[in-house]
Amino acid sequence: MPHLALGISSYYHDSAAALVEDGKVIAAAQEERFSRRRHDPSFPAQAVKYCLQESGAKLGDVSTVAYYENPRLKFRRVLATFATAVPYGFAAFSEALPDWLSWKRRADDKVRQELAGLGLGPVPALSCHRHHESHAASAFFPSPYDSAAVLCVDGVGEWATTTLWHGRDRKLRQLAEIRFPHSLGLLYSAFTYFCGFKVDSGEYKLMGLAPYGKPRFADVIRKELIDIKPDGSFRLNMRYFAYLHGQVMTGRRFEELFHGPRRGPEGPLTEREFDLAASIQQVTEEVVGRLARTVRRLTGERRLCLAGGVALNCVANGKLAEEKVFDEIWVQPAAGDAGGALGAALSAAMGHGASRAHLGSGHDGMSGARLGPEYEDEEIRGYLDAKELRYSRPEPDALVQEVVAALDGGKVVGWFQGRMEFGPRALGNRSILGDPRDPDMQTKMNLKIKFRESFRPFAPSVLASDARDYFRLTQDSPYMLLVADIEHSKQVASSPSAAQTTGLDLLRIQRSVLPAVTHVDMSARVQTVAEEDNPAYHRLLSAFKERTGCPVLVNTSFNVRGEPIVNTPADAVTCFMRTDIDMLAIGGFLLRKEEQPAWHENGDWRTEIPLD
Repeated sequence: MPHLALGISSYYHDSAAALVEDGKVIAAAQEERFSRRRHDPSFPAQAVKYCLQESGAKLGDVSTVAYYENPRLKFRRVLATFATAVPYGFAAFSEALPDWLSWKRRADDKVRQELAGLGLGPVPALSCHRHHESHAASAFFPSPYDSAAVLCVDGVGEWATTTLWHGRDRKLRQLAEIRFPHSLGLLYSAFTYFCGFKVDSGEYKLMGLAPYGKPRFADVIRKELIDIKPDGSFRLNMRYFAYLHGQVMTGRRFEELFHGPRRGPEGPLTEREFDLAASIQQVTEEVVGRLARTVRRLTGERRLCLAGGVALNCVANGKLAEEKVFDEIWVQPAAGDAGGALGAALSAAMGHGASRAHLGSGHDGMSGARLGPEYEDEEIRGYLDAKELRYSRPEPDALVQEVVAALDGGKVVGWFQGRMEFGPRALGNRSILGDPRDPDMQTKMNLKIKFRESFRPFAPSVLASDARDYFRLTQDSPYMLLVADIEHSKQVASSPSAAQTTGLDLLRIQRSVLPAVTHVDMSARVQTVAEEDNPAYHRLLSAFKERTGCPVLVNTSFNVRGEPIVNTPADAVTCFMRTDIDMLAIGGFLLRKEEQPAWHENGDWRTEIPLD
């Protein structure tokens, strides 16, 4: 009998389920993709059902259920925080404590009840794994390394906010820990909040905003907010933060330090926000760099694995790679709490003697992050016919050629193929694609398709064999988690007046032969695509290169702002019809917007999807 470990993360944000068989990752998905509620924190019932269905198993076939954190230990931290915050945080804690007293401190019991309610068979034994243990396991065990240093940095789990580990074979050994309330993730989230973005959602916006500014506040941050030691350990000056006392991140002292109140959500962006973003990004890179050097010194390893929410800061990751702190870096593609479900399952599996069989293949164990649902053509056809949509079904090679011709002609294409990706990035299976050579493509995709802020950059997908001709990469980046500069030979000299340009006006300056994916600091968040990782997407990129000479495409997630990435054919068609996407390639079918009947919905979907 195979050993099946079902991992679950839930009740904070990005709930997910993952299934591991004898150490091999079979399936993994976030609940948000099924519920259509972004960052859904609820019990991942639909994700659990999917994972079991993918393996053909019932709950009774599962050997163990692994929960991604220890709720009782987390409850002690909540109580301790409450005790230190009295009387200032009484209102917030009086609102939160009833849930903790009634069920959250026994969240593992709640998980058992929810599993039993699925009616899929008897509930197996359940084990709780510490939050950072789950992150570390998700980083190391699927990595392509038999031994490596491991660094996990996030907001907070139970107590830990930063942990250093040494991974060898099937074991992880913790080396060091920084504890709450001293948290690099929460420091970054405080600036996210102060700049008017949503905490646990808008941090990537702050990262994208940073190149528009100058780090003029970095010294103030180092002097007043965070004391950084040479080894990367740090302490926050809690006088400036409000998260110990309530539901907001910053208060009056923070406003005084940075010359005024926080920006309101959706308010105008000013030079202050640009410079705050640049400053906290610089400080974050400094801390991550020092921590990485410390874990290298402690382990003697040449390779590093990363997880935790801060590991999604691909700019900081890119700096580590560029500075060659390690010879190689591998980042868990679902580095946030969703990946905790996978890490808990892998930790349980390794504890039962599972192997890391993928090490013999020379690849990692994530299957290109293609671990979610897939839909057969007949199921897709059934939906298209039910909606009376007009489509063609060309031969596979002809489909690729028609898509390439549309892209070369300035069209935007929805690309829905194979298994859905696990993690926050679309990697060529649930993607919206465009021509990176088109100077107007970024604005078109931001404003008419994604309905999001104009400053946000788009990522390039590039054939792995051509990547270093276009980007200054030191290694492959299959999960779009490394930022690298555009290769000098692909940059375009700007006019003398460009040096005087600031703020969002920087968007109007063309910097490279790939203007749609070149950020204002000449960088790009690169995805390298190898044939063995994603054959269908590699075939499309190769055909685009054959037609145009360019092996790069704009790749953004298949969704609109505030909505999770599409999962089902219905999700994809709805997004296609609501937006200015010109063509949809869904399985073996092609749909052209101009050929479709009028699309009718009850209500205004723009008011139903909350902004991120």
